[in-house]
Amino acid sequence: MARTKRKQTDAVVREAALAHAIVDEEFEESSQKPPFTIVGPGDPMPEPAPSLPPPVRYSQRMYDLPADERPRERLVKRGPGACSAGELLAILLRTGDHKNSAIGVADDLLKRFGGLRGLVQANLEEYQQVDGVGPVKAIEIAAAIELSKRLQVVSDEDKPTIRNPQDVANLVMPELRDERVEHLRALLLDTKNRVMRIANISTGTLDSSLVHPREVFRQAIAASAAAIIVVHNHPSGDPTPSEEDRRVTTRLVSAGSTIGIDVLDHIIIGLNRWVSMKEKGLM
Repeated sequence: MARTKRKQTDAVVREAALAHAIVDEEFEESSQKPPFTIVGPGDPMPEPAPSLPPPVRYSQRMYDLPADERPRERLVKRGPGACSAGELLAILLRTGDHKNSAIGVADDLLKRFGGLRGLVQANLEEYQQVDGVGPVKAIEIAAAIELSKRLQVVSDEDKPTIRNPQDVANLVMPELRDERVEHLRALLLDTKNRVMRIANISTGTLDSSLVHPREVFRQAIAASAAAIIVVHNHPSGDPTPSEEDRRVTTRLVSAGSTIGIDVLDHIIIGLNRWVSMKEKGLM
């Protein structure tokens, strides 16, 4: 009987020791956790834990790149054609900012505007909304884009001959297809249908009540042009002639007949498409 009581006592002692060990372990774990505060009625709320800072964006500096991956060195070694649009733009920008290299800023510009076409359509203020692009860089981008347009437009030394509407489209498409508003131009031609120059007539919505024949033919008369071809763009990208386009064309043809300067055609420029009103039988 005594032996049985001793075993029961030992079992109770072991259970008590085990329970004590578990309590000690839980206490030790709880002591490692951050303290918490019980807020009672009227007590001030504890300050919230500070939020984590935004992740740091690392950008590799230009001179950290291997020499053959730097835009300028790539252009010198392999030529401009081997450079991507972003690399060419980075060369133009020259420098980045404290967060981004010139390549990073160039990539951000292209992403912001959806590529080169969107970049061409943007203005100075929109360029500056991209981090790393200030007024000077925005002006340089706009100047480079304008130069690229003018390179594709007739100069005083280069007087191409116009044989068909496709010749006209090839001449003015690079300049007009990306414009956000309507631009009215007139190709002034000599007696051999050579382009003497391209006259800017008006900017804005083409309206027969606003486009006066006097403005169209004044420059043609001053240049002693034998004939003209009228050109304007549709910012929507669809070159389908509107009723207003037809009214303007009819009025100009009538005035040209009176003055003695023929209006050979009216070309409407869209997004990589064009329509000749002459070919469509609309004049």
